[in-house]
Amino acid sequence: MTSSVEPNVRLAVLEDAARITRLSEQLGYPCTVAETRKRLVEVIRNGEHAVLVAESDGQLLGWIHVLVYHTLTADTPGEIAGLVIDESHRSRGLGQLLMKHAEQWARDKGCSAVRLRSNVVRARAHAFYERLGYQVKKSQKVFWKDLG
Repeated sequence: MTSSVEPNVRLAVLEDAARITRLSEQLGYPCTVAETRKRLVEVIRNGEHAVLVAESDGQLLGWIHVLVYHTLTADTPGEIAGLVIDESHRSRGLGQLLMKHAEQWARDKGCSAVRLRSNVVRARAHAFYERLGYQVKKSQKVFWKDLG
């Protein structure tokens, strides 16, 4: 990290939208600041979602989106919906720090476990999650239908 100060982890606020957008683009999900802001409003409003950000010296270094995932077929897990660390700050413990905070958030919400999905091409991310104790439970295809 650019500073010897431990990064601060906090809940995202609307003023973070531009910096979250920039990081989302690094993850491969381009969008506008207006789109991010609109989505962030919904997440902030919903007590079963949280976006946590890591910052140091006024710079947003990464974010993680965690949510409570209700289903009829299993105990309620938390789910990581997205995690990105600024490409110039990767492999320095920030991902692990955000995961720790997201896991605690899920525990505090009564979740029985945490799950996540990761694109098959993200081998480096898969190794990261395995180092944190995550195990592959299954492989699946994701189907999508635009409703617009």
